[in-house]
Amino acid sequence: MKNGTIIEKQRYPSPNPRIDLYLVTYMSEGLRVKGLLAEPKEEGTYDGFVYLRGGIKGVGMVRIGRIVQFASEGFVVMAPFYRGNQGGQGNEDFAGDDRFDAVNAYELLAHYPKVNQNRIHLFGFSRGGVMALLTGILIPEVRSVVVWGGVSDMILTYEEREDLRRMMKRVIGGTPHKYPERYRWRTPLHDIHTLNAPVFIIHGEQDQNVSVEHSYRLEKRLVEAGKSVQTRYYPQYTHYFPPQENRKMVRELTQWMKEQ
Repeated sequence: MKNGTIIEKQRYPSPNPRIDLYLVTYMSEGLRVKGLLAEPKEEGTYDGFVYLRGGIKGVGMVRIGRIVQFASEGFVVMAPFYRGNQGGQGNEDFAGDDRFDAVNAYELLAHYPKVNQNRIHLFGFSRGGVMALLTGILIPEVRSVVVWGGVSDMILTYEEREDLRRMMKRVIGGTPHKYPERYRWRTPLHDIHTLNAPVFIIHGEQDQNVSVEHSYRLEKRLVEAGKSVQTRYYPQYTHYFPPQENRKMVRELTQWMKEQ
């Protein structure tokens, strides 16, 4: 069965009467992967939006309110849980082969009746940042990429987050010293010159989960490669923005996407 094919689609309770929400199972490299799909009820053709979550396993799981928030801005949103989560097949491997779950979420939207297949955007939060960048590199047709508090360098994550080292060694197979190529493969900075899409970077400079250095490095590589990049750095914010600022940022980034 083709990648991106929807195997199962179950209606899910939506907190917004104007947005339909579904739990979907779709094909990704021979695996049945699960995710959430949110779409405006109103008939029409919309831009597609691949929402790439952060964390791993139960940490940083897709939040319904967030998906619906983006769909309310006029998008059909697909948010993969990544392989091995919520009853999906396979094992999540932290921006390894699970990048194809993001690629195939894009494919799902590209064949979805309500989506303009020429206008599909990628959004990555935290670990999702690296997923969005890797996906944008693999799919030249991506319309735009937004990275919010996003990882761009997997070795830097290993160095900064002592609390994640055990998990990273287990999932990736060892340390960056022992397997530099495995960490390099998970670090999009090396291939960022092949990315076609414009990039919008958002980061709180007080972020202790993903340091702002990730975004500085990403911006530097994009500028060196002559790519289109916009940035919003906030000296006062951490990994999570206050609700009012968060809503304002959502409006700004979705408006930016529609202009690309």
